[in-house]
Amino acid sequence: VKAVVLDPRNDFNVDQTLTKKDVQNLIQLCVTRLLDTTNPSLSTIKMQVYFDMNYANRAELLSEQHRVLEGRLAPVVRDITDSCPRVQEIESVYQKIVSYVLLSSGLGSPRDIEVVREVTAGLQSVFPQREMITFISLSKKNKEQQLKNLAKLVTGIRLYNKECGKGGSGIDDLPAILNESIPSATQTVDERLNTCHRLAHQYTALVESMQEDQHRYTRLSSFKLKEALFNVRQYEAFLCILLSDAITSAQEVEKMKVQFAATMEHLKNTVQNKVSIDTKEVFPLFVALSNLWSGFQNEIVLLSFLTNMTNNLQQFSEIQSQLFPEEVLTSLLEGVTVKSDEERIRETMGTRVNVSDFKNQEWLFPETTDNFDQLLIQYHGFCAHAIGVKGLTLPGNPAIGILKHKERCYVFSSKEAAYIFAQDPDKFIQLNVEKAKEHAELILLLELYHQFEYLAPYKQARNAGKYLMKPTTKCDSGTQTDTHILPPTIVTSYEWNEWELRRKAIKLANLRRKLTHAMQTDLSHMRRDNSTQVYLPKDVSTQTKRDNSSNVPRPQIFLEGLRGGSSSTTHMVKVDLTRPIDEN
Repeated sequence: VKAVVLDPRNDFNVDQTLTKKDVQNLIQLCVTRLLDTTNPSLSTIKMQVYFDMNYANRAELLSEQHRVLEGRLAPVVRDITDSCPRVQEIESVYQKIVSYVLLSSGLGSPRDIEVVREVTAGLQSVFPQREMITFISLSKKNKEQQLKNLAKLVTGIRLYNKECGKGGSGIDDLPAILNESIPSATQTVDERLNTCHRLAHQYTALVESMQEDQHRYTRLSSFKLKEALFNVRQYEAFLCILLSDAITSAQEVEKMKVQFAATMEHLKNTVQNKVSIDTKEVFPLFVALSNLWSGFQNEIVLLSFLTNMTNNLQQFSEIQSQLFPEEVLTSLLEGVTVKSDEERIRETMGTRVNVSDFKNQEWLFPETTDNFDQLLIQYHGFCAHAIGVKGLTLPGNPAIGILKHKERCYVFSSKEAAYIFAQDPDKFIQLNVEKAKEHAELILLLELYHQFEYLAPYKQARNAGKYLMKPTTKCDSGTQTDTHILPPTIVTSYEWNEWELRRKAIKLANLRRKLTHAMQTDLSHMRRDNSTQVYLPKDVSTQTKRDNSSNVPRPQIFLEGLRGGSSSTTHMVKVDLTRPIDEN
């Protein structure tokens, strides 16, 4: 409805309320347009709506897949975590844990007895049933976390046993499947993309020949070549997105294969020929194997999604073969030179605009702009001049120069187109808007969200400004600043320690119950401060008497008769032989 109202050829005034006659006319135009199965424009709009409603990038798709899986497991988790079983019911809860581990891993069917036995054996090796008492006493959150850890451990054990040839029932070889599926899917997208390129080049050549030759214009005017060209360009843009996702998936798979092989080899070297193993060594390796295998499962989901999107988009381009069968297209192309996008860009590689020819225009070049390859180019990278003037989607060549006008960047297919557009950019921008009103599919193809905000898809309108990369012009500059421009704002009373804050709070709380008392007596109320002055001590010395010594004679006593004698009686005589003091 909005596309019909916007079309100036239908003479609707959007600023006035529609009359009953206008409403009936609008309904008739919409019905006629919806029933026109030969119009590529309708197929393009259907394609855009389908892609907008169904496409999701890697992060969104995996997040949705994870949410769906958690929703399926929620009843089992609830039965395990919310129950408080009695002793005789513990075995039943343990079996539910086995079911949860099996369902969350996605390795095998719960109806396969061999798979259930293998999961039970793996669970008993890391979580014996006797530990259920401890498990039941945990909180609900801790139970859920332990369930996830157990699921990863058991999955890693089963993958290791499969590698050793001792188990792995029901486990598909996902790396081998991905090795075959990704190249096949990439090849399919690539082939359809090449077909789009070929048709786009041929339609572009036919439209150009119509504008140059009046006779050819009369012959080809009945064919809706421009609508067909827009349909092919939109299909090409969507296929490029899917091809980029497929290439990213292939790179992720190769990276995970290397990590999985290295982790498995490390685990083998750790476990080999050992009777007992420290759980701190092997449990992280089991968890790593489980996470890598979950990555392989995610890539399977992504690949399936990309394949379905590619197949479903095909129906919106089938109108090309109906309008332009191979023999009809061949006859129309007689005498017409078909150029590819690459050839058109190569023809203009040696030319670029001269900045000195423009006074008030800013031009960006690779050598003067840092993030030149990441700039957000308007009109999906098509020539800003050819869209409104010729109604063509010609590839722009950034090497000619990127015009920056009102914070938006524009590229051109030739130097002449760049000069003409730069003379009055607003005029040609408005021409492009009018062309988009005539062909509503151009609004999404050229990403004219800022001019038609009410027609922008929700997803694309939400992400329109997310990846905007503003150009950074290179230049030499220098700056100088003072050491301390502002006064210091250090808060000395700041305290980071919570316990210190508590102590201060308690101290302040205690002060509320304290009182200060003062008193005065009759003897003290008239007292005043006094001061005294004293002489400072000084160093003094005294002299004492001198030391002297004296020499006295040594006492000598001689005792006679100590040796005995011949007489019968002995008389001992004591003689003092000490010298007198006076002789000294």
